[in-house]
Amino acid sequence: MVRGTARCIILTNDPTPAYGAGMALGATVYHLQVDLSDVDRGVYEALDLRVARHPSETMRYLLTRVIAYCLCFEEGIAFTKGLSNAEEPALWIKDMQGNLRAWIEIGTPSAERLHKASKASPRVVVFTHNDPELLRKAARTKAIHKAESIEVFALDGAFLDSLDAVTDRNTTWTLVHSEGVLYVTCGEANLTTPVTACALLDG
Repeated sequence: MVRGTARCIILTNDPTPAYGAGMALGATVYHLQVDLSDVDRGVYEALDLRVARHPSETMRYLLTRVIAYCLCFEEGIAFTKGLSNAEEPALWIKDMQGNLRAWIEIGTPSAERLHKASKASPRVVVFTHNDPELLRKAARTKAIHKAESIEVFALDGAFLDSLDAVTDRNTTWTLVHSEGVLYVTCGEANLTTPVTACALLDG
């Protein structure tokens, strides 16, 4: 069991809040305070996040990105430059020596991108807010290194839209993950959705 308080402030070099190390011109910063109880992993944290929304980023993508951060939270996790740098995943986890431990994608990455990620990192995770069949279809187009080991989790679009409706630029969430189900309380709203594990490969 992990308990603690994490001050996870996402900063650029200049110290402007951003994806991680750079923020696109016109980005909108969201301040999210999250009381995280990931019962399935025994992780309990108070997270203070400042997350930049890229001008081309949908709210479904941003919310999936934040949920992925919470559900993968451990020492060394960080938002990257995201959509501002196509060479980086949405999030990654690195050890104290700077070695990549997990590459975390959002949405529907291509087979080529998943192949690259799997060659670069011992663990690859995808959180998708789209139909998981789109990922499986992409995976049929090209061989992917260790495709069977890539973890895929799907979030329901209607749930994300409901969460969007109650999430403003300064928001507090209580987020509980238990037995594969996500419970989010935001203000007076109580929202629930399964976090569905999906196979990348057919069969």
